[in-house]
Amino acid sequence: MYLCFKALKMTTKDLRKEINRVIQEVPENFLEDILSYLRNIEKKSKMDIEALSDLKRIFKEDQELLEKLAK
Repeated sequence: MYLCFKALKMTTKDLRKEINRVIQEVPENFLEDILSYLRNIEKKSKMDIEALSDLKRIFKEDQELLEKLAK
């Protein structure tokens, strides 16, 4: 089933619908684990965004420094 959906190139909206549909079928005893896993992904995503922002700032500062040194 996973391969089938992957091949379809689902939209974000379709992916969210399918995830919600699948979660409705998951046994109750797995729900806390799934929620914990999703929260960890969410935290990591936020950390990645912050890291990229920091990296962008560093590159900008390095570029400014290189331009000053070149003068």
